[in-house]
Amino acid sequence: MHSLKTLNSFNFNAHCKEIYEVGNTSQLSTLPKYDSNMLILGEGTNIAFTSDFEGTVVRFRSSSLSIVETDSTFQVKVDAGHNWHVLVDLLVKQGMPGVENLALIPGTVGAAPVQNIGAYGVEFSDVCDFVEFYDLTNHKLHRINKQECLFGYRDSIFKHKGNEALLITSVGLTLSKIWQPNTSYKGLDELGQSCTPNEVLNRVIEIRQSKLPDPKVIGNAGSFFKNPVVSKKQYQLLKREFHDLPAYPVGDDNLKVPAAFLIEQCGFKGHSKDGIGAFEKQPLVLVNRGDGNGAALLDFARNIQTKVLEKFDIKLQNEVRLIGKDGEITL
Repeated sequence: MHSLKTLNSFNFNAHCKEIYEVGNTSQLSTLPKYDSNMLILGEGTNIAFTSDFEGTVVRFRSSSLSIVETDSTFQVKVDAGHNWHVLVDLLVKQGMPGVENLALIPGTVGAAPVQNIGAYGVEFSDVCDFVEFYDLTNHKLHRINKQECLFGYRDSIFKHKGNEALLITSVGLTLSKIWQPNTSYKGLDELGQSCTPNEVLNRVIEIRQSKLPDPKVIGNAGSFFKNPVVSKKQYQLLKREFHDLPAYPVGDDNLKVPAAFLIEQCGFKGHSKDGIGAFEKQPLVLVNRGDGNGAALLDFARNIQTKVLEKFDIKLQNEVRLIGKDGEITL
């Protein structure tokens, strides 16, 4: 068995049967054909192993980057093994803005389209042009455009059942030279519309560092739950009882409610059990205090889910992927 302790940001001492790593696309044909006991893994920053994984882990490590400038855009192609935040920092500081709101999100570039990562009013889908992937069932390389990715809130075609064999190898980004800051979220609004991309970048980093634990210090995978989306009618009913319940518009008929608020109202902020806790500065982040494990995380998360459902009639969904002995499991 191979240790996965350094390949998951919760630092759980999980194991798998085999690990295959490839450094470029020419080596992809050496990978075994996909079966149900195979897991594609980047840096493990959005993964929680709830037990040993009795299967094979596949990692694509290439981090090549190329940029083509047109009259109106920068066309960026970057391989999936590149660190996401390193890419964001490089692009913004070289005068190619558009991704600054997505700074300091952990993980690889290859993970970005899977989850359609987002923060402070910007999502990966806003800048995506295409995604290239290798199908481990037939060993063929494919490219699909943004529309074919079927992006949604923390969702994409790569998360849909039946697509577990799709190994993302690179993504294409289109960054417009006509830039306007997105400072609609609290904390960024004080910057004003005359700010620079680098100022937005630095402010996002400052805010995230002030609220979120460093996984190198405290094991975690960032926001554990998705922010639930409710109808306006349901929100108005909740507002009668919970007068300070915050929400943000999602389209014309729905509102996004901060999961952190719901979790805190249920008394979990700063609370720990069996080495797993809700971070004291941001209860949406579940942490490993050092002696926790995947089974304890699963129990703690399910307890939160149950209490929030009882109190608010809202069922929280995990954003972090949960991997058991036979593959992905549900909360």
